[in-house]
Amino acid sequence: MQQFGLFITSLIIWSILTWIPSAEEMSFGVVISIIIAFAFNDLFSHNPIQILHPRRLFYTLLYAPVFLFYCMLANFDVAYRVLHPKLPIHPGIVRAKTTLTTDVARAFLANSISLTPGTTTVDIIDDNIYIHWLNVTTTDTDEITKKLVTRFEYFLKRIFE
Repeated sequence: MQQFGLFITSLIIWSILTWIPSAEEMSFGVVISIIIAFAFNDLFSHNPIQILHPRRLFYTLLYAPVFLFYCMLANFDVAYRVLHPKLPIHPGIVRAKTTLTTDVARAFLANSISLTPGTTTVDIIDDNIYIHWLNVTTTDTDEITKKLVTRFEYFLKRIFE
């Protein structure tokens, strides 16, 4: 069943990426999706078809604009720091806490943080997430968690857990 879910998910992604697939493209997509389903099945800890549940889809659609908003804010912040004559940066590695329990949710959190300019996830150990931050304003774990993690966790918890 898990392989079937991975097949369907891969095929849907293939169809979206090819926009309006022709018959040849669709048959190639089916073959590639079958290969992915069998070759990478052991990498998934849960059935990927679960993401198509209406509640999860709803929160995924809500998460996209939230992520884009914070990404845009971070872009402006990094641009300001780069263009400022004194280059006001205070880089460092900080620790934040996460309440996410599944590996998939934690991976999405780490990627969301890393895709936001000015931050890069360095490591996740248990419920601690270590982040390289371009402008460290505090070293308090609770404040860092509120600034960098909580804004994404709300949605990721409802999508993946």
